[in-house]
Amino acid sequence: MEKPLYPSPYMRITQGYNMGSHKGSFAIDEAGSDTGIDNILAPFTGVVRKIYTSDANEVWLESIDKVEYPDGTIDYMTILFAHDNDVSNLYIGKVIKKGEVFYQEGTKGIATGNHCHFECGRGKFTGSGWYKNNYGTWVINNGKDPTECLWIDDSIKILNSNGYTFKKIESENKEEPILPPDNNESEKEIPDDTKEPPVEDEKNKEESINSKLIFTCQKDDMYAIRLKKGQKLYLE
Repeated sequence: MEKPLYPSPYMRITQGYNMGSHKGSFAIDEAGSDTGIDNILAPFTGVVRKIYTSDANEVWLESIDKVEYPDGTIDYMTILFAHDNDVSNLYIGKVIKKGEVFYQEGTKGIATGNHCHFECGRGKFTGSGWYKNNYGTWVINNGKDPTECLWIDDSIKILNSNGYTFKKIESENKEEPILPPDNNESEKEIPDDTKEPPVEDEKNKEESINSKLIFTCQKDDMYAIRLKKGQKLYLE
């Protein structure tokens, strides 16, 4: 199950929800890394449900499946995006994969400076997708606090969160624990042919000779054996 990710690689929120032109809504304005035009990424794998070009090139993206909200909710999610200068690359029914660039900041409609206005709504796209609130502003149906809808991770650089706290997706790649060495293994001696064989008593020496056949003489002859200093040779 996907966790909807904040839709910009940079978080620089220039206007929060329920203030200014966002009065009575959960809309926020994301201005990206600087005053230029940054890309907006799909927060989840979704399908375009509506495109409204008569105002601010609003686009409604609905999740293909239910998603996991940071507040524990399990449901579909619909997000309304606005202000992209050109949405000719989009069409109703187009499927966008999570993390795919599909929208951009802009100034289409009533906007001061390049940014992306977006609002999260719980559930699937319904009706016309929005309604006019008591302040005369069109807002998404079933609007929900973005901090309760979107996650962040290490890929997102926070420049200005506007005081909001978004829940972070912790890395699922945990390092393998470092185990202490096996005491039995660490105490084992590494064979070393240069070491002098341990001193044996006569009984053990005899058992060693009798139990290990090194060479059997086939006939009377002269034989040469190369020995290292300190090594002993026993003949039966």
